[in-house]
Amino acid sequence: MTAATPVLSIRDLSVSFLSGTGPVPAVRNVSIEVPPGSTVAVVGESGSGKSTTAAAVTRLLPPGGRVTGGTVLFEGQDLARLSEREMVAVRGARIGFVPQDPMSNLNPLLRIGDQIAEALEVHGRATGRAARARAVELLDTVGIPDPGQRAQQYPHEFSGGMRQRALIAMGLACRPRLLVADEPTSALDVTVQRRILDQLDALTAEMGTSVFLITHDLGLAAERADSIAVMYRGEIVESGEAARILHEPQHAYTRRLLRAAPSLASTTMVRAAPATGTAAGAATEDTPTDDLVQVRDLTKVFPLRSAGRGAATDLTAVAGVDFTIPRGTTVSIVGESGSGKSTTANLLLALEKPTSGRIVFDGTDLGTLGRRDLFAFRRRVQPVFQNPYASLDPRYTVGQSVAEPLRVHRVGTAATRRKEVTRLLDQVALPAAMAERLPHELSGGQRQRVAIARALALSPDLVVLDEAVSALDVLVQAQILELLTELQRELGLSYLFISHDLAVVRMISHSVHVMRHGRIVESGTPDRIFQAPGTAYTRELLAAIPGAGLAA
Repeated sequence: MTAATPVLSIRDLSVSFLSGTGPVPAVRNVSIEVPPGSTVAVVGESGSGKSTTAAAVTRLLPPGGRVTGGTVLFEGQDLARLSEREMVAVRGARIGFVPQDPMSNLNPLLRIGDQIAEALEVHGRATGRAARARAVELLDTVGIPDPGQRAQQYPHEFSGGMRQRALIAMGLACRPRLLVADEPTSALDVTVQRRILDQLDALTAEMGTSVFLITHDLGLAAERADSIAVMYRGEIVESGEAARILHEPQHAYTRRLLRAAPSLASTTMVRAAPATGTAAGAATEDTPTDDLVQVRDLTKVFPLRSAGRGAATDLTAVAGVDFTIPRGTTVSIVGESGSGKSTTANLLLALEKPTSGRIVFDGTDLGTLGRRDLFAFRRRVQPVFQNPYASLDPRYTVGQSVAEPLRVHRVGTAATRRKEVTRLLDQVALPAAMAERLPHELSGGQRQRVAIARALALSPDLVVLDEAVSALDVLVQAQILELLTELQRELGLSYLFISHDLAVVRMISHSVHVMRHGRIVESGTPDRIFQAPGTAYTRELLAAIPGAGLAA
């Protein structure tokens, strides 16, 4: 291999998937080169073929997928000619891989540190105590706090963002020549994302490691990639230097992606907030209020498993939080992974019980509710979670999933529920025929629309959206945000919107609370928070947003 030989050379790659009606092409005649020490990003919406291209490089195509044409050369070597045993030796040691979904790629039965150490041992990079020590170092490198203690924990004890960081640590463990990163930061808050991407940049500079980056985040591609390839319906429609692609896009699809990408310059989607009652912390039980929710001095403490033989320690996830949700408004909580924002959402959903403090919903303290009253409360407050595939039963059709809340709460007959499902699907812009499909037959955006339809089935007053758009590409994300704002106007819904994406929060919110280490450190309108942040932490969050200079 000469100095000019690309680390990765994809030439005329075509990939198809077998179906009941024959092969379905997913990637057609794709050619991409990744020079030594460079970062090349493939950008496109869900279903464009970008992740399939990455899977073809690592030879990890899902069942039914096969390469039907072209070659994939790694350091001049045709990967298709390697035996499976030879490919296993390459994968992990010379080609690192960071997948998108941390839950399905971490073993729930093994401690995080052991899983990283195993990657080192398999490829002969370290063994025993040295491998475990290196695992702790890697966790620290990717921004895991208290890495020695965290290495002893299991995946379910990590937040979503921390699990993703553990996968990144595994991908970097053997210091590979090429890192294939499939949406490696889609679950991460902006400050951790910046730290991870800075680490990737450091590897590139130090070792000449090349990065093949799959992303739907144009801002990230703009800042981090040397060149960009834009994919649409399995084909590359435009490619070139990152600056040229983003400032002088030639293809209509690229221009469409740029228009849909949220940035700090994006205009708000919501109307002015309705006249509200009292500000957070100002209400008393005798004060009339237009607030649907009042959260007062809310605290949640979790016991943690001890890393050694000493007594177990406690984690204060939420510490003395106060805020209100006025009727018909969107209140957002934003912060890093582990800041306590998702725990706050779970407390409001009554999925967790507070250690202390109060949550008052429509005048009633949730702590006073018995089983029957709690059942009635759940009818009025509905969740939409980050991963719609995980929250939809894979054995249920779309119609069964949407009708499930109606059935559980004994609303209507089977016939009226079927009619209601049709109405709900129409409300979220899905055809009635979608009711017969299973979740795996839907795109990510379609599944999230189903999750929203299910949340609306019981005509709730409040919808809690926990990272509900963070895993979606920018085009689908824009559609879902528009849908949420339209439904709010039509139905008078109130939203608690949990997110690590400040640009999205800017577009969707009436008010914003910034959380750090379980506490709200700053509150205000989006304009005030984003134009005149009052704390160094908020300024750090804003500064870390990739592509902040992109046009709206």
